[in-house]
Amino acid sequence: MASLAGKSALITGSVRGIGLAAARRLAASGCNIVLNGFDTATDIEALRMDLAREHGVRVLYSAADLRQPAEIGEMVATAARAFGAVDILVNNAVVRHEAPVEDFSPERWDEGLAVNLTAAFHTIRLTVGGMKQRRWGRIINVSSIFGLKGGANRINYVTSKTALIGLTRGVALETLAHGVTCNAVCPGTVETPVHLATIERRMAEEGLARDEAERRFMTGKQPIGRLIPADNTAALIAFLCGDEAAEITGAALPVDGGWSIS
Repeated sequence: MASLAGKSALITGSVRGIGLAAARRLAASGCNIVLNGFDTATDIEALRMDLAREHGVRVLYSAADLRQPAEIGEMVATAARAFGAVDILVNNAVVRHEAPVEDFSPERWDEGLAVNLTAAFHTIRLTVGGMKQRRWGRIINVSSIFGLKGGANRINYVTSKTALIGLTRGVALETLAHGVTCNAVCPGTVETPVHLATIERRMAEEGLARDEAERRFMTGKQPIGRLIPADNTAALIAFLCGDEAAEITGAALPVDGGWSIS
């Protein structure tokens, strides 16, 4: 993907999971990277240095709290100062809370909307003008299977991930004539630290082998019966950034092992 050499990519929620896998893919394609997320300072610095050294690109880190519009603005401004522009934007950061709707606290509702949806609005509004002027840009919003299907006891997650697809479609229509694309990817249950920890706990508590613990964890979810590697979703994100995907815009693309059609 030589077309991405020298581009810059801002990826929210990118110190682990899908976001980190996307950062690695884009760095391998020659992109300078802005990481964002929460972890220990030591781990983040080690990650930043490893990415830069392995791929020969520049890697910055922003600790922006995506609940705070001012911090989002500073993150985007820092990226623009460092790299001249944000060419690729991947909105991946997420928070999850589970409770029946009558027990769902207003504070958690507000936090979920702020991080899962409103932060994407702010990053897009702050970067899309420059993309239009340069007549090139890629925006990828990481939605979810729950942007395509409902789910009980996760009203905020379902609402925000569904709305993120609406945001994607609106931005895609506004940028059709400007060399900018905006797409959503909709992962199922991915091999992330959170899900791996759940499976490992089940292995320990029930004395199960890994394959069996994973199969039981997948019951009622994606029909393939196994976790999706984060790098497979990242590969789609990287493809959508390339010139080969210039005609794909406004799409909501599932990576869910058949869950959305089951």
